[in-house]
Amino acid sequence: MSIAEFLAPSNWLRPDGGPRYVQLRQRLSDGVDQGVLKAGSSLPPEREIASITELSRVTVRKAIHELAEEGIIVQKQGSGSFVASDTPQIEQSLSRLTSFSEDMSRRGMASASIWLERGVFMPSPDEVLALALSPDASVSRIARLRTADNKPMAIERASLSTDILPNPVLVKTSLYEVLAEMGLRPVRALQKISAINLEAENATLLEVEPGMAGLRIERTSYLSDGRIVEFTQSIYRGDAYNFVAELRLAKE
Repeated sequence: MSIAEFLAPSNWLRPDGGPRYVQLRQRLSDGVDQGVLKAGSSLPPEREIASITELSRVTVRKAIHELAEEGIIVQKQGSGSFVASDTPQIEQSLSRLTSFSEDMSRRGMASASIWLERGVFMPSPDEVLALALSPDASVSRIARLRTADNKPMAIERASLSTDILPNPVLVKTSLYEVLAEMGLRPVRALQKISAINLEAENATLLEVEPGMAGLRIERTSYLSDGRIVEFTQSIYRGDAYNFVAELRLAKE
């Protein structure tokens, strides 16, 4: 059933059913409970709900406001209203170079991986450039769906020179643990973060609706001597991560 069909007033709005905003609030709440309005999905704009329900925008706004106070709806300035997600909310510092496993362990959450790819391959042009490889070099790739407390959180695709990681099968849980055992754990990294809308394939893996907001992060990490360790491209759920950076006033 579509949202428009679910909100059609003939299905629920009654003259003797009490205040109209209360009836709409209950209908929207029922939509969440029944899965018509899915966790993390956006609500139609107020004007669209008003048109579908034949109610005033004031009535619609009051119903949504009460749902927000109850924690069923999340209102984001400039972005609209969203059904609250049951996905863990992670606040990730941009000043610490840590692995996903370490981040989740520090928060008392159980991390796990679903393998998407693991092996040695001929490098792509992007990998040759990012890892400063020679044309005849090989590259170790590990691609995983990362979960926290059984919730899909991110898709990680890491590429490393076989000089750094000759056997990617060695990676069972944490890549950084394996690198640390070999004395090759990175000490610094450069990251580029971009806002995206999730394509169908990635959205399916992350168990969200296609087109939902996400974050793409490209990271190149280095050893203390300047050698490149890894080039990682990750896709994060936009409803699960808040990235935080501490800024200081520059000295002139």
